[in-house]
Amino acid sequence: MKRLAIRLLALVMLVLGPSVAPAQAATPAAAPDFTVLAFYNGTWDAAHIDFVKEANDWFPRTAAAENFAYTATTDWNLLANGGVDAYDVVLFLDDAPQTAAQRAGFERYMRGGGAWLGFHVSAFTTNASGWNWYYNQFLGSGNFRSNTWGPTTALLRTENPTHPAAAGLPATWTSAVSEWYSWSNNLRANPSIKVLASVDPAGFPLGTDPDQTWYSGDYPVVWTNTQYRMLYANFGHNAMNYTTNTRLSSTFAGPTQNRLLTDALRWLGGAGTPTPPPTPDDSWYTLTSEANALCVDARAAATANGTAVQQYTCNGTVAQQFRFTPTDSDYTRIGVRNSPGQVIDVKDVSTADGAGLQLWSYARGANQQWRPVKEPSGRYHFTARHSGKCLSTTGTPTTGVQLTQRPCDNTAPQSFRLTAQP
Repeated sequence: MKRLAIRLLALVMLVLGPSVAPAQAATPAAAPDFTVLAFYNGTWDAAHIDFVKEANDWFPRTAAAENFAYTATTDWNLLANGGVDAYDVVLFLDDAPQTAAQRAGFERYMRGGGAWLGFHVSAFTTNASGWNWYYNQFLGSGNFRSNTWGPTTALLRTENPTHPAAAGLPATWTSAVSEWYSWSNNLRANPSIKVLASVDPAGFPLGTDPDQTWYSGDYPVVWTNTQYRMLYANFGHNAMNYTTNTRLSSTFAGPTQNRLLTDALRWLGGAGTPTPPPTPDDSWYTLTSEANALCVDARAAATANGTAVQQYTCNGTVAQQFRFTPTDSDYTRIGVRNSPGQVIDVKDVSTADGAGLQLWSYARGANQQWRPVKEPSGRYHFTARHSGKCLSTTGTPTTGVQLTQRPCDNTAPQSFRLTAQP
């Protein structure tokens, strides 16, 4: 009887067909603006290995925020067999191609219009003539000449603020900690090399070991070769406790340096600059948090200096309407409608996580300028010019809580829907 029941059930299924719920179309993910392939070895020098680990954490998070795709690999033969051709940008994190086939493949990729970003040891060599095209022509640096020790921050000077990778940098800025290299070739004598940043003389001496310290001289640390779509960055060496292999610094601790990397990647990938809000000069917008559906609000509709900028129930009042007026280099000031000269300001020009936001009379301060970055969803996040941190709500539904700046992390508390107001 049991077997008969099974057969009968099977017959019914055959006649009627399987009962399957109608398929629902999946929401397609936004296509990345560009694709990045990062090569690394991760086998030599604890400081370089640690940088690779950190890079392979930071770049995917940045890719999510900036809408590009990031893949990391130790298979350098992708340069030799054409596998690299599927990617818009190539990164060398801690080495350079070693075999003749890998080297030929990389040169072919670059001559064919590929893009490249290299860090620190990717330019290191004592045998530049062994690959003349890469070390002497492409990089222009030649042989390694000297280095600083121990790893320290450096005061850097922006030299070419019109370049897309450097347009958002201040005139001088402090790098993250690194060991610094110098080279046998005079980069400035090469007409194809354009230096974007170098050690500022006010930053000497550079180093902590008297025998490996720079006291004067000209030291380019970020440059591009105008014959190719490329950029080299001298940094990429974390400070380490070599006894315990413990990280003592972070290459991605400097917001200005991170801005350089983000803008460099967008330029290399052909993505251009972030999209500002539409018609920023003459429209007013409410900013609604994706995390809690509360609006950015000037507390009690006040306009005095020091008025807290808070999250509050959306109510359509002028205290919740803001205008984006461009300053320069993709930054804007965010003025409130009931007193347009009052703008969203980071209190006391603080760079600290959790620093509060307030209204203050616009005085061209970097803490009063925000970079709007359009997300694939159509929402925006806003990055403070002086700190590189993002305008953030708490994410909770509590009204009346002051907004802050926090490290950009591509989360809902930093994502805002803009709605134009009449």
